[in-house]
Parts: sequence; structure tokens; C-alpha cells
Amino acid sequence: MLSLTIARKAYAQHLQYRSAHIMRSVASIVIGYVYACIWIGVGDSGSLGEYGLHGMISYIAFNQACLWTIYTTNSLGIDALVRTGQISVELLRPLSFFSYMTSKEWGKIVYQCLYASVPIYLVYVLFLDIRTPEHPITWLWTLVAITLCAYISLCMSYLIGIIAIWTTESRWLWSLNWSVSSLLSGFFIPIEWLPGWLKPISTFSPYPSLQYIPTRLYMEMESPASLLLSACWAFTLTMVSIFMTRVLRYRLEVHGG
Repeated sequence: MLSLTIARKAYAQHLQYRSAHIMRSVASIVIGYVYACIWIGVGDSGSLGEYGLHGMISYIAFNQACLWTIYTTNSLGIDALVRTGQISVELLRPLSFFSYMTSKEWGKIVYQCLYASVPIYLVYVLFLDIRTPEHPITWLWTLVAITLCAYISLCMSYLIGIIAIWTTESRWLWSLNWSVSSLLSGFFIPIEWLPGWLKPISTFSPYPSLQYIPTRLYMEMESPASLLLSACWAFTLTMVSIFMTRVLRYRLEVHGG
């Protein structure tokens, strides 16, 4: 299968940089520890609701570990293809442009999951004694949730890249999306603690599917039924991505001629 071959090639390419990525993982571990320390300070002076101090540390640590699984290439590199005109060549490949770009990114996601997310998670389990699931089936639901969140993140980055047809440069939108995601995905604080007017916006957006739902499932504080929301957003974003790819073919204008 061509898509699988592309993903394997991307995975093999990232394997060449394992040593260089060790420092990135170490930095991520330290940052996650700092976040945990902040919540330790908050927990000493107030209640942390249903989470409790240990639960909140587990929540933050698991979120930090999963971060690298959903961290995609800026706009999947589509804006750079638009600026250089290389996108005209990419569109001629005997494969759906959407499938081609996401397949390359899946290789990177698998690499980052194995060489960043898993090691970071194990460090937190050993040194922060974070909560682990009591029921084996929870691991399966968590894996499904993480797969869906990675795919949703892929689609969002793809759509941001497509915007470059009109703006040439879409890095600003990727940065804006990442900032909004940090708040609405429940990365820093659980969604139920958001202000009243902001909570509904977050709840009905795709952002909770990125981190809040996988983390709550992992902590066995959420029903697997919550995956229906993630699946709906995955389907919706797929349809939008396919539609925007068609628009791309009609609107494409290569700079310089």
C-alpha cells in the first residue's frame, strides 16, 4: 500500500535524528515537571475537585507525554510548497494529495510516539508515580482516543496549510491554532474549570478530542462513549479536507508563472 510505504519512509528518516531528539525529550520532561510543581503549589492552598493533588499531577503529566504524539509539522509543510511552486508537482502524484501529506506525517507521529511520548510517560510513572489505569481495557480505549486525536490534529494542520493558497504564508494561523488549542484542549487546566462562557465553546469544538478526552479516559474518569465526539470530528474534518483539496486544485496559482 502506497500510503503505508510513504509513512514507513518518513519514520525511517526521523530515525536518523534520535540522538538529537534526546535533548528535546529531556526538556519536555522538565517542563512537565514544572507544570506539576505549579499544581502541587495550588493543591496545598485549595481543593482540586474530583482530581485531587495526585490526580492533577497525573493529568498534567499524561498530557505532557501525549503532546508529542499530536505535535504535527507546521501546516504539514504545505505553505512552503505553495511559496516555492513545488505544490504543482505534488498534485501530479498518483495519490490523493490529502493522503500523501498525511501519510508522511503519520511516519513522524509514530516515531514521536515511540521515541518521545512513551519514554516521557515512563519517566513520569517512575519518578512522579502518576496514576495508571486499573482495568486493562482502559489501555485500548486510550490508544483509540490518542489515534483519533493525532488524526484530528493532522486534519487541522492540513487545513491550515491549505489556507496558504490565499495567504501564501500560514504559519501565523498555525501558531494561533496552537495557542487556542493549549487553552481549549484542556492541556493546562481541565475544561470543566474554564469560565462559564468559554466552557461551551471548548466543549463543542474539536479541541477536547486532542487532550482532554484521551487523558480523562486514561484516568478512568470518562466513558468510552466520549469517543463518539472524537469520531464525529475526525469524519467532519476529513470531509472538509477533501473538499478543500478540490478547491486547491481549482485555485492553485504558482508564483512566477
